[in-house]
Amino acid sequence: MSDQDIHYAGFWIRVGASLIDTALILVVTFPLLYAIYGKAYFNVDITGFIAGPADFLISWVLPAIAIILFWINRQATPGKMALSLRIVDADTGGALSVGQSVGRYFGYFVSTIPLGLGLIWVAFDKRKQGWHDKLAHTVVVRSQRKA
Repeated sequence: MSDQDIHYAGFWIRVGASLIDTALILVVTFPLLYAIYGKAYFNVDITGFIAGPADFLISWVLPAIAIILFWINRQATPGKMALSLRIVDADTGGALSVGQSVGRYFGYFVSTIPLGLGLIWVAFDKRKQGWHDKLAHTVVVRSQRKA
């Protein structure tokens, strides 16, 4: 895959895609969490990081599965699809493997933990790769429109 044929997706468009995805996840998870835990779930006074097993499944496991499945099957999350972006293998430009998808997802934690530096890295990298992209050997590109 030649760099001159590729239009890498930059920092701000990827932020926009993430905001769309976050809004969609909240629209699905908040009503479920409210139905199970009630108003108490949203109180700041709740003790602990995770309110219980349902919270862990709804807030952590289900979004992870959904995101990874979107990456495998559609090469993008809904936010990236809305903005005509795709996640592809950095060498071939093809679809991600299951391993790349899982590695990329967990790479987000590596990118986020040190003050989000691995995410901000997208703004400065030649191929617009965050640390999670580098770890999974992926790039985010603008989809080519057919003429």
